[in-house]
Amino acid sequence: MKAHDVMTRSVVSVQPHQSTQDAAKMLRDKGISAVPVIDANGVLAGMVSEGDLIGREDWEREARRDWWLTLLADGEELSPVFLATLKKPSFKVQDVMTTPVITVDENLDIKEIARKLIEHRIKRVPVVREGRVVGIVSRADLVEALARQ
Repeated sequence: MKAHDVMTRSVVSVQPHQSTQDAAKMLRDKGISAVPVIDANGVLAGMVSEGDLIGREDWEREARRDWWLTLLADGEELSPVFLATLKKPSFKVQDVMTTPVITVDENLDIKEIARKLIEHRIKRVPVVREGRVVGIVSRADLVEALARQ
């Protein structure tokens, strides 16, 4: 089986200039965990995932964990860290996206795609044809293909 056999063809994307809040809303509304970032010329510029939106620094993770716990603790006061994040300026997708992006050709064998996901420690990979995104293959797509065989 090849990438074109298992890829999700209806790929949603965001543009670099969009706000991270717009990207977060798209992930939530579509029930997905990442999207390709496509520039005005239709070229793949990066990927933005939940992890990119949340932040990766240890102190940021710790602060977010604290306010989520407080938020979930009914009747408790909200964390000052959470309140401070409400006042932070909006970031653009281009400020947080991951780049360069690992991509695959639509004719690549799914075993090679699985190897790339493992090797690069990624959960999904855009499928490109002539430099344009034509699909995306996620770990879930590979599991689905395995189940069908």
